[in-house]
Amino acid sequence: MGRATERRRTLRIRDGAVSTRADTLVAEEPLEIRLNGRPLAITMRTPGDDFALAAGFLVSEGVIAGGDEVQSIIYCAGATAEGGNSYNVVDVKLAPGVRVPDITLERNVYTTSSCGLCGKASLDAVRTTTRHPVADAPPVRIPPELLSALPDRLRAAQRVFDRTGGLHAAALFSEEGELLDVREDVGRHNAVDKLVGRALTDHRLPLSRAVLLVSGRASFELAQKAVMAGIPVLAAVSAPSSLAVDLAAEAGLTLVGFLRGPSMNVYAGEHRIALEPEPEPGRV
Repeated sequence: MGRATERRRTLRIRDGAVSTRADTLVAEEPLEIRLNGRPLAITMRTPGDDFALAAGFLVSEGVIAGGDEVQSIIYCAGATAEGGNSYNVVDVKLAPGVRVPDITLERNVYTTSSCGLCGKASLDAVRTTTRHPVADAPPVRIPPELLSALPDRLRAAQRVFDRTGGLHAAALFSEEGELLDVREDVGRHNAVDKLVGRALTDHRLPLSRAVLLVSGRASFELAQKAVMAGIPVLAAVSAPSSLAVDLAAEAGLTLVGFLRGPSMNVYAGEHRIALEPEPEPGRV
């Protein structure tokens, strides 16, 4: 089975001094996801949590919404020409009675930011496809001070990043700031799929009281994955895209960007941010 890191020889130049040493790098390998034996998608990922990645991908694509809709997830034997198991091909078998979408070369189960579709069509697709609408009642209320503490908690939990410096991370927190789960991957979208897939197999969907924190920026694809899993709050340490903001506003998702220390921008769903009331005129 693939490893999360690999060693490679490197030439180091520091202040004119030259040396050679082995460097630890994040591993990157392709993963083919099959649905009931038929190829569905290929993604580049960091090996590990492959079953959760496949399950989370199917949640974000609108194929499944609960753990009882999956009968099994296995690595495919005979995936190589020699008949061996590469551990780079997984097959998800749906439970009896679960509808299998029509899989074609032009995938129509769901649209993502890489499919060439954008704008209103993409927003409508998310709203009409999700089976876990963002509906936290009463609403999750997160103080800015709590949000400010989350990136450091995520960073402390990034074990592989400490060795490679080359991974994205995604974490789920409770509304009280408790770290529920964290996953790393060379692709930020894969890290989120691994989180969602683990929640699905543990029968914890929808994640209607959770906060999703991602390293890097908040793309439309990440906002879509949060909405599909019923997550009410998405925070990112970098900028969101315009379409991510549009989707957040359309779906009722709270979207926070540029979360760095005590500073942050709230682009949508500000009703979930528990701000201190401004003092009345004449009062200190």
